[in-house]
Amino acid sequence: MEGTAGHALYARFLRGLALSPDGVAVRVGAEEITYGDAHRLALLWAGALLREASGPPKAIGVLAARSVQAYVGILAGLYAGVTVVPLQPGFPAARTGQMIDAAGVSAVIVDDRGYALLPELADGGRDLRVLAPGRERADGAAWAEIRVDGRHALDGPRPVAPSDVAYVLFTSGSTGRPKGVTITHGNTDHYFRLLDARYDFTPGDVFSQVFDLNFDCAMFDLFCAWGAGATAVAVPPAAYRDMPSFLAEQGVTVWFSTPSAISLIRRMGGLGVRTLPGLRWSFFAGEALKCEDAADWELAAPGSVVENLYGPTELTITVSGHRWSAELSPKLGVNGVVPIGLVHEGHDHFLLTDDGEGEDGQEGELCVSGPQMTPGYLDPADNEGRFLRRGSRDWYRTGDRVRRTGDGELAYVGRLDAQVQVQGLRVELAEVDHALRACTGVEEAVTVGAPVSGGVELYAFYTGSSTPPAALARELRKILPAQMVPRHFRHILEMPLNSNRKIDRSALRGRAADLIEGAP
Repeated sequence: MEGTAGHALYARFLRGLALSPDGVAVRVGAEEITYGDAHRLALLWAGALLREASGPPKAIGVLAARSVQAYVGILAGLYAGVTVVPLQPGFPAARTGQMIDAAGVSAVIVDDRGYALLPELADGGRDLRVLAPGRERADGAAWAEIRVDGRHALDGPRPVAPSDVAYVLFTSGSTGRPKGVTITHGNTDHYFRLLDARYDFTPGDVFSQVFDLNFDCAMFDLFCAWGAGATAVAVPPAAYRDMPSFLAEQGVTVWFSTPSAISLIRRMGGLGVRTLPGLRWSFFAGEALKCEDAADWELAAPGSVVENLYGPTELTITVSGHRWSAELSPKLGVNGVVPIGLVHEGHDHFLLTDDGEGEDGQEGELCVSGPQMTPGYLDPADNEGRFLRRGSRDWYRTGDRVRRTGDGELAYVGRLDAQVQVQGLRVELAEVDHALRACTGVEEAVTVGAPVSGGVELYAFYTGSSTPPAALARELRKILPAQMVPRHFRHILEMPLNSNRKIDRSALRGRAADLIEGAP
């Protein structure tokens, strides 16, 4: 393969290595590794992977939690010049097996948690070769051990072409199986070049690393940090009990999470005035960021610039951004949600009409084309309905309804699949959520459409103070049409979160259906 290292995703780490060879590249609890040591170890593991008797693997799985082995494993796969597939050891083995098969993974790097899953993954004849640092192959194990020999370490990363796939991430699929999204080195090169021009990250920065490695936002954490010679620090769940102390102890200057983390930190008492003074940058993505949450975060971190980032996995991590302004942002947002901003330079976009045929100048489904767009899913059948051909270009359909603001930015309205029909009225669930959050005592609110005989009923879940349903309904009727007032209200202590720490709306829909079915 031809090409230079400049466009390769691993070039980010090489730059950090040059800037900070003895600096800490990643820290997980009490364990950490420097740039120099991570580089040498990754070259060693990459050499072992490429010298397999059955030939170099097409794709390398990293079946590990946020551990030093996981981070070095991702780097080793990139150094080997093959596709990296981050895998979540907390997922059911059957689902992980689907991902391994779909991506053509034949070699996996594991930590202790990943190692424990191997018997299930190898069951049924799946041929796996395993690099398990610090472990000896168990007697009778149904997988081959990849042996590491210092004599076979690579002298440097293998060259890759911009069109080569850097990594594959899996999203949920409507068919009941995960969909593999391919992201190339060219995709990431464009993305990180834009970020370099926008932000002033330095070797002195310390990045939070909140996201699991199978979530694309984790790539932002790692490769922004590594491109600057900075440190990425894994944030454990226990840190949320006292996040201000954790961030201060670790010296974190750059925070990135889903907006749900704001509510959690607030509930734990960590979101007071100036409780997060060390932050310089604060980023949120993955779900809608409410204006009230952004305002509270700014009060807690007054020295930090707050940005709302937006983008599906298919458009390489994030493809637009809005810089929060307490004065301007609430005026531009819809339903109390911070705008998603301007689409990245080098990309074109248009808003698709509801019938999927024309273009709307003001509101519609966001469609994007440009250098960050995935070349497609692993299974070409999954491309159906997600891409449009207009003229000589392909466009990705995000499934998100957006509205143009007065200054040319985009405001998030809601998911197309978050619309429901109630007695003939099309209801944006985000609008109901916004109204409910304004009710006395309500903190967080999520409304779902629950199927019932003859139609759909709205079921609202909320946190905060427990309030009689009739009282909530009375408040809502002052601002919402009757069809938009939920028929059911349920107080819960906290919203369920999925593995990516987003609110698990599918779990709430299931719970609503069960509650309605069991109602007297």
